[in-house]
Amino acid sequence: MDARSLRRLIRSKRLGVLLRDARLAAGKTLRACAEAVGLTTSRLRAYEEGRQAPTLPELAVLAYVLRVPIEHFWEEEVYTEREAPANEVPLEELFRVYNKRIAERLREAREAQGLSLKEVAKRTGISVSRLRRYEKGEVGIPIPELEQLAEVLGLRMSELWKEAPGVLGEWLEQQRRIRGFLELPPDLQEFVSLPRNRPYLEVAQRLSTLSVDQLRAVAEGLLEITL
Repeated sequence: MDARSLRRLIRSKRLGVLLRDARLAAGKTLRACAEAVGLTTSRLRAYEEGRQAPTLPELAVLAYVLRVPIEHFWEEEVYTEREAPANEVPLEELFRVYNKRIAERLREAREAQGLSLKEVAKRTGISVSRLRRYEKGEVGIPIPELEQLAEVLGLRMSELWKEAPGVLGEWLEQQRRIRGFLELPPDLQEFVSLPRNRPYLEVAQRLSTLSVDQLRAVAEGLLEITL
């Protein structure tokens, strides 16, 4: 087994551990979780055991159903918080649209760098025929392979998360915002959460849309007032 194949295998095993942890934290059985996301029990078991790896659309829907941030699958810590069961997700359409968007992003990134499929295949160890199917959106891309492709094509996985459609995309964006809020220092979290501070936040929001020259003019105006 070459180094690239070993890397994908290790990544699949780690994904499986994190996926099983999230499922157990949500209090779901393997069968119930598989049925909720439209997978067979054997396929989900293969994911959890690291014998196979989920695609990004599958992983996003699993994160939605298990109510964990998708970033969980790129972190070291286990997820233990239990949350309410998810609402029904239009899985078939979400998978189709999401896979198509990922395929388009990969093709655009490859063409922007002037790389041929053969060159990408050489750098990733993924066959040209398989890459061609990926770019057509004919099959989902397992996470370890998608990560390698993103690395070679200069893409970030977070860019591909943003391609998620519909309610899934809205939920992922909501999770991103929540995560950003939780990363603020405690004093800033408290400031933002107090209703009386909303006018200050609205002013800050307006200022963030101004150009450098406009901001300079505002600063000069304030300076004149204080003198």
